[in-house]
Amino acid sequence: MLRLEDLALFVRAAALNSFSDTAREAGLQPAQVSTAIKRLEQNLNIRLFARSTRSLRLTPEGEAWLPYAQQVLQTLDAGYEQIQPPSDEVRGTLQIAVPSDLGRNLLLDVFQQFRSTYPALSLKLLFSDRITDVFKDPVDVAFRYGNNDDASYIALPVAPENRRVLVASPAYLARYGEPQTLADLAQHNALTFVLRGRVHNSWSFSRHGKMLQVAVKGSMMSDDAEVIHRLAVKGEGITYKSWLDVSEDVQEGRLKLLLPHCLLR
Repeated sequence: MLRLEDLALFVRAAALNSFSDTAREAGLQPAQVSTAIKRLEQNLNIRLFARSTRSLRLTPEGEAWLPYAQQVLQTLDAGYEQIQPPSDEVRGTLQIAVPSDLGRNLLLDVFQQFRSTYPALSLKLLFSDRITDVFKDPVDVAFRYGNNDDASYIALPVAPENRRVLVASPAYLARYGEPQTLADLAQHNALTFVLRGRVHNSWSFSRHGKMLQVAVKGSMMSDDAEVIHRLAVKGEGITYKSWLDVSEDVQEGRLKLLLPHCLLR
């Protein structure tokens, strides 16, 4: 069976007319090149080189076979290049965990643009309000609300000015009135979020430099933040949401910002 390394040494020896120069170029000993050529000649059952102490030249058979050997090597090189990605091409699968509302409302278009920039890359998008453990779960990147308190994570702020706000739809406020103070929230239907089985019905506010906890209650709750968002737009109650999630609805009049003088955490 022909060896590709023997074939390559034959082509270089034919070009250099020297086993010694071929060996030097390949980082081998001249005897190793000579052995490779002899092995090739035995496989082909022909003499490829006419050797003497002072010269090395191709035999007629060697000259006839040389272009075929060159073509074989060129074809293999071309095939190898064809299956290799460009050195700067990003490939593989990137698994991304995103809070459901943030992913659907803001980041989906970003992910589509990212895929257009890196067409060889596959994205696995995990939209969920479950807090992902990037060490235990098969996730490469996780978007999260709040601050990162784990020094073992590499974290970068995406929207450092984001904050939580109180919002309700104009239809809800027309029916039940607009709260004027934090105490008024006790009289309203709060749309609350459930995480890991715990209802988040204690909302944090800042008033006159002091942090206040306000207990709220309501008839509808969900473990999907986007469901809470949609219920608020439909007029089912007041909710406590990230400004990123509701800013477009506020700007277009589907939701109204409440108690803006109370800075939310």
